[in-house]
This record gives sequence, C-alpha cells and structure tokens, in this order.
Amino acid sequence: MGRPLFLEILQKPATSCIIGICSAIWFYIQKKNIGYAHVGLSYETAIEGHHWRIITSAFSHISVIHLVFNMSALWSLGVVEQLGHLGLGIEFYLHYTLVLVLLSGVLVLGSYHVLIQKFKLEYFRRVTAVGYSCVVFGWMTILAVKQPSSKLDLFGFLSLPISFAPFESLIFTSIIVPQASFLGHLSGIIVGYSIAWGLIHGMNNYWAVSMLGWVVFVFVFSLKRSGAFDFTFIEIESVTDPSLPSVGFIASGSSRTLQMGALPLGGAELV
Repeated sequence: MGRPLFLEILQKPATSCIIGICSAIWFYIQKKNIGYAHVGLSYETAIEGHHWRIITSAFSHISVIHLVFNMSALWSLGVVEQLGHLGLGIEFYLHYTLVLVLLSGVLVLGSYHVLIQKFKLEYFRRVTAVGYSCVVFGWMTILAVKQPSSKLDLFGFLSLPISFAPFESLIFTSIIVPQASFLGHLSGIIVGYSIAWGLIHGMNNYWAVSMLGWVVFVFVFSLKRSGAFDFTFIEIESVTDPSLPSVGFIASGSSRTLQMGALPLGGAELV
C-alpha cells in the first residue's frame, strides 16, 4: 500500500506546485475558451516578437489527456527533489527547470529556423508547439544519467527503466500520437544531457533569480510590444532607429485589454 498523497506532496513540493500551476492554467484556458493558437510557440509568432510564448507554451495544454500524460510523467520524475545526495535536490530542480523551459524553447525555434531557411520546409513556419513535455523529457534524461537504476511510472501501472525511457518515450509518443512534437521532445533530451553531463552548470540562487528577473522583463516587454496585452504603465517610443524601442513609464490607467487574434497555423504539436 502506497504512502498517503499528502506525504508525497510534502516530499515533492516543487513538482506539486508546477503540476498545480499547469492544471490551473488548463482550467483557465478551458473556461475562457482560449485556443492553442493564442498561447503556443511557433516560428512565425516568434519573429513577430511574441517571445512571451516560450513561457506560455510550456505551461499550457490543449486537452485533458495531454495534461494528464505530462503531469503523470512529471510526478514520477519528482523523485529528483529527493536526491540531494546525488547533487540534485529541490534547489537543483528549481534552477534547472527554468533552464529547461527556456533553452528547450529556444532550441525548438532554432530547429524550425534551420528547417525553414536551409531546407525550405515552410510547414515548420506555422507549426505551433504546446505543452510541458520538453521539460519532462529533460528531467527524464537527467535522471537516466544520474540514477539509471530508477524507473519511470506512468498512470500507476506502466513502468519503464529510466535509462532507456527518454528515447523509448520519444519513439513511442511519435508513433501513437501523430501530433507529438518530435523536435520539441528531442530538444528536451538534448538540453537534459547537456545539464547531466555538466556542459550546462553553475546555476545557483543568484543566477536563478537574475535569470528569472530577465525572463519577467522580456515576458512583459514582449507582451506589450506585440500587442497581446496592454500594460498601460509601459510606453514604447521610437528612437533614432525606428527598429529600436525605448521603454518609458507613464501613469497607470485602470484598463487592460487582452488582444489575441487567431493566427493562420500549420497545426499544433504536443510537447
């Protein structure tokens, strides 16, 4: 018989919070009838300045099955928080979750850029990626390197050896879920190996807080500049070079307008 759920939550506080955030966002999206086109990440929207989508796409899901599958895998991978003796633990989990969210999103966009500009595959210009599984695949990979004897449990009845889980899951999801983002999942694996092998290292509280501050700044600035959200206390004015903006602060008003027009898309990819 397993341990009570509240004890599991206490042992995986960061994982539990992320699952709660993703679930709350999913309920909000459903309630407001917001489509994946409004929050997902695509090459076309990125070059239009919608950089905020790197964050919103990671924490959004387009169906309850999509949400449950990702959160079930994430819950199993929450064991990372309990492995402080292996150099992991809660701080490591929080620091490198931020790295995984950002770098996997950037790597996906970089892959789209190469496929579009080098190979002329225009399909990838409008493909929209949505979901948290870039990060899930990243943690799966890190755990496969750091503790290869672990197992990945899905839905309480499917168990995979963690050492093979990243590539097994990559192939499995690509076969059974046509919309699964192969590039998104592969990006998570690449960033995961980079972290596990020490190619990306040195994150501490100072760097994590600094990075988070820049993320918030770019998130708010790109929301304002792209016209997706009207922050009335920020004004963007042209300087000598019209392509370079300057930011000024003006008196705050009482109205905020959400402007999310539908975009022509090539389709959604689940990540």
